Amino acid sequence: MNREEIKEILPHREPMLLVDEAYANEDGTSTGIYNVRGDEFFLQGHFPENPIVPGVILCEMAAQSSCLLMADKVKGKATLYAGMNNVKFKNPVRPGDRVEFTCSHIRSLGPFHFIKAEGKVNGKLAVSGEFSFALVDPEKTKQ
Repeated sequence: MNREEIKEILPHREPMLLVDEAYANEDGTSTGIYNVRGDEFFLQGHFPENPIVPGVILCEMAAQSSCLLMADKVKGKATLYAGMNNVKFKNPVRPGDRVEFTCSHIRSLGPFHFIKAEGKVNGKLAVSGEFSFALVDPEKTKQ
């Protein structure tokens, strides 16, 4: 699935769409890939002369990479982070890196959904954690 197909599932748009490709795997997991170009907004000033993808952005990439696990439920909903547990950062992600996330569904409770994700660059673990989010009617998020 390419970016245009991902946009049919996720409400995110540039510059916050942080998945270039997504795939459903036979084992029930999903894979999301992001290619760090080097010109992204989040690298400006983080850090000059030594750009590193911020941890919070890696967490967002992980959550978005789970889109195929929830494709039938996400369409037309606002996806709101509810929590992050056991998040660990092992290796920095830099411009030119291809980050590959493997995501698995842990459970769902009403509008809340829980996933586990690992992000790797060249087979080396960069980030891992458990992420929860709520799927709500977008009208309820407006003031």
